[in-house]
Amino acid sequence: MIDSVQHDAQNPGGDTGVHRFCVITGGPGAGKSTLIAALAQAGHACAEEAGRAIIQDQLRSDGPALPWRSPALFAEQMLGWELRSHRWAQSQQGRVFFDRGVPDIIGYLRLSGCDIPAHMSRAARALRYLRQVFIAPPWRTIFQQDAERHQSWDEAVRTYEAMVDVYTEYGYELIELPRVSVEGRVGFVRDIALRGGIATAEGVRSMTPPGG
Repeated sequence: MIDSVQHDAQNPGGDTGVHRFCVITGGPGAGKSTLIAALAQAGHACAEEAGRAIIQDQLRSDGPALPWRSPALFAEQMLGWELRSHRWAQSQQGRVFFDRGVPDIIGYLRLSGCDIPAHMSRAARALRYLRQVFIAPPWRTIFQQDAERHQSWDEAVRTYEAMVDVYTEYGYELIELPRVSVEGRVGFVRDIALRGGIATAEGVRSMTPPGG
C-alpha cells in the first residue's frame, strides 16, 4: 500500500489525486475542526480527524488505545485511520480537506517522548498531500478543553510548534490561518486551495473578532 502510494505521489498525474488533498493542521482548540465542519457544510469532501474519533470509540469501550494510557497504541490506531482516509479520498472528486494528516502522528509521538517507528516515518513520506498545508495558530480566545481534549493551553502551543517542525521537515509549505470568524477562514482557505488566490493577513484583518 505505502509503496504504491509513493509511486503515485511522485507522479501527480496519476489517479491517487494527492495534488487535491489539502491538510488543515494545528494545535488543539485552535478552530481547525470547526473550519473542517464548515467546509463540509459547504459541500466539500472532508476527512474526519483520527484522534478525536478514536478517543470517542475507546472511551465507549474503555479500550487501551487512549493517549493517556498508551501513546504508541493510540498512534498506531491513528495511522490506520489515516491510511483509510487517504484511500477514501482517492474516490472523491475535487479538493478533499483532511483534518490532520500522517505527519501529525509523528509530531504527536515526539511530543509524547516516544520513538518514531520506521514504518510511520515511511508512511509520512509516502502518503502525500498538497504541498501547501494550512495550520491553525494557537488562539486563546476560543481555546477550551472538553471530554476528549485534555491538553492545557501550554500543551496546545507546543503542539502547534511541533506541527510546524514536522510538516516543514517532510517538505510541506505551511500557510497560517488568520484568527478570524469561521466564515472568514472558509473564504481564506477557498481562495487559496480552490481558486489559487493569495489571501493575506492584511486582507482579512477587518474580519478579526474582538480579542483575537
